[in-house]
This record gives sequence, structure tokens and C-alpha cells, in this order.
Amino acid sequence: MTRVEIHENVLVAFDTLRTHKVRSALTVLGIVIGVTSVISVASIIQGLNGYVAARVEKMGSRTYFVSRFSMSSGFGRVPEKIRKRKYFSPDYAAFLQQVCPSVESVGTFTGRPLTPGSFGADQANEIRYGSERVERIILRGVEPDIAKSIPLFAIAHGRPITRFDLDHAREVVLLGDAIANSLFPAVDPLGKMVRLNGKLMEVVGVFEQDPGLFGTPGVDQIAAMPLTTFLKHYPETREFLIVFIARKDVDPALATNEVIEAMRRIRRVPHQEENDFEIFSPDFLSALWGQLTGALVLLTAAISSVGLLVGGIGVMNIMLISVTERTAEIGLRKAVGARKSDIRMQFLVEAMVLSVTGGLLGILGGGVVSLLVRALVPNVPATLSYFWASAGVLISVGVGLFFGYYPASRAARLDPVVCLRYE
Repeated sequence: MTRVEIHENVLVAFDTLRTHKVRSALTVLGIVIGVTSVISVASIIQGLNGYVAARVEKMGSRTYFVSRFSMSSGFGRVPEKIRKRKYFSPDYAAFLQQVCPSVESVGTFTGRPLTPGSFGADQANEIRYGSERVERIILRGVEPDIAKSIPLFAIAHGRPITRFDLDHAREVVLLGDAIANSLFPAVDPLGKMVRLNGKLMEVVGVFEQDPGLFGTPGVDQIAAMPLTTFLKHYPETREFLIVFIARKDVDPALATNEVIEAMRRIRRVPHQEENDFEIFSPDFLSALWGQLTGALVLLTAAISSVGLLVGGIGVMNIMLISVTERTAEIGLRKAVGARKSDIRMQFLVEAMVLSVTGGLLGILGGGVVSLLVRALVPNVPATLSYFWASAGVLISVGVGLFFGYYPASRAARLDPVVCLRYE
């Protein structure tokens, strides 16, 4: 088929759309819904993937954590075998720094758990300055240079906690950006004395802004003091988390293996037994997110397939009706020399015009949904990509070809004599 013939078939197809506006609109509605849902979810997931990747990178690409529990323990009941593991000691960090040459720095931090073995759930903490008060903050005891291992804890104003602060258990505190703004809306917080759970402490620094991941608490809600000061005020603390960073000139796997061997030695784990601790990196967030989005993509694909199936059946139905309505026209075209392939291509082009129109409207709808989500929920950075826009077009073309082939073939097989006698 020549370019001129394709052009004429496309014009005829659009003429058919204009002639039967309501029927055509109802036909492509299923395709619009299917493509819109695919584009919308894909845009949201792609934006979130970039957001999670940036978050993981900000936590430190060479940073690792050592804990009694795995990160998956927070998603269900912790097995008794894991709950009975020996508690960590704050002295582990110094030992690891001494015996692990591939490790650049090691630190320990802790918090006030609500229940034994629950590191992440804080007790109710409050901080006051004058008449201002902030409740339910996240309180942490940290060692110096915590920002070196976890870039999220970078200092925006003031200074970090120093070795002098740690050695002398000084009453100093670092505040998250949101806490500092709430307590000191109009003055510089540095050097001010605040009451943290009733204890007078000096503000020496403010963390960089970090609102958290998907609305969860971030560094903005954290108040951090020297680990020794924390243990002095909360001696009942038993859970500690160790964080280390691998040197840039070594393979992170080598640093991890050194830490595993050192931890087994200091905790006296027999050679034939498995580790009684866990090592994980921020990449666990990416892995967990990948599992969640994978399930979401499958669910969306199933829902979208229903819409596309309904739309495809609609396309087939309207094309069969079109074939019936234009039987005399088909007979006339065959009588003047049109081949079966010409008739087939004419109706295939019309089916694809219908489905591609629905696909383009679906892409437009998906783009609108992405913009609305981005505007209304800034924590969900939906991004419409050229890849998914192209995929939407290809899907709609495929629907047109698949569901338009049978009506087009039926039209091509009609007997021209019978067609000319059709009324």
C-alpha cells in the first residue's frame, strides 16, 4: 500500500469518527481508562523510584549497619531465637575500628525504646525553650562524626558532637530542623539552653533539613546528644546500633567480611554456628521498595488489562458494525478493482485510528493525573517519561491490530456480487 492510500484510509477513518462521535467515544473509553491507569501508576512509581534511590544514596552508599535484628524483624513477630541474642555493648565500635583496616569509621548510636528489643519505637520525649514546647521527638545518643557515616546527619548550623563532648558526657544537644524552627522561630538556637525531658542542655548545632521518607519521621524530628550523656540519663538502655563506613579504596565486601569476623570474635560465636547479629546497608530500602512496586505493577497490569480488553472488544464490535453498514461500499470498491488486501488494510487502519486515539487520550489523562499527584502530594514525585508515553502508543496500536484484524478480514472476504445486492 502506497503512502497516498494510507493517507486516504486515515482520512476515511477520521471521517467515520466524526460521523459517529458518541459511538466512537464509548468505544475508545475502555482504552482510555486502561492506558491512563498504566501511565499514571508507571509515572508515580518511576518518580518514587528516583526518590527512594536518592534517599538511599543520601544515607551513604558505603554505609552499613550492624544490629541484633534484621530489618525485616519489624514486619512481624521476632523469632525467639533472635530475641534471645546477646545485647550489643557500646565498646564494640572501638574494637571494630582497631581490628578492621578496611573500615574508615565506626560509630554507635541508640534511642529510648518503647519495648525491649524495639529500637525504632521511641518513648514520649519533649523539649522546651521558654513557652515553646515540642512533643514526641526522636531522641538519640550518638558518637562523634555521625554525619561522616550517615550523610543524613549533616550539620547545617553550628558544630557536631566532638570527642571532648563524648569523653566528658557534656550536656549538649543537636536539633533537627523542624524542632529548631518550632522552638526558635525568630532567634538563633545556637548556644541556647533547652530542657530535654526536664534536663538542661545547650544547643550546639542544627541538622540539615530532612522531612523523612513518605511522611515517616526524618532527621527533622531528631534530637541527638553524646552517647555517654545519653547513657548517664538513661542507664536502662540496652539496644545499640553500630554503623560503619567502608574505605573508598577497598571493596565494601572486604570491609563487611572483616566486621563479621570481628563481631563473631568479640561475641564469641562458635565456628560452626551462624551469626548472632545482622549486617545490612541502606540498599535494603531499595530491595523492599522493589518488592512493593513489583506487586503494585502486577496489580495495575491486571486492572489495566481489563480496561484494554473491554476497549478492544468495543473496537471489534464497532468495526463489525461498520463492515455491515458499508457492505455496499465494499462491493463497489471490489467491483472497480480493489483487492482483498486493500479492503483489509482500510478497516485495519480505521481500527488502529480508533485505538490510537484512545491511547493518546489515555496518555494525556495519565499526564494530568501525574501533575495533580505531584501538586497535591509533593512527597510523591510522579514523573511522566517518554518511555511510558511511547509504551502507551504501542499498546493502543497493538489493541487496534489484534481486535481489528477479524472485522477487516471479514470485510476482505465478502463477495462483491452479494455486497452490491445488499440493502
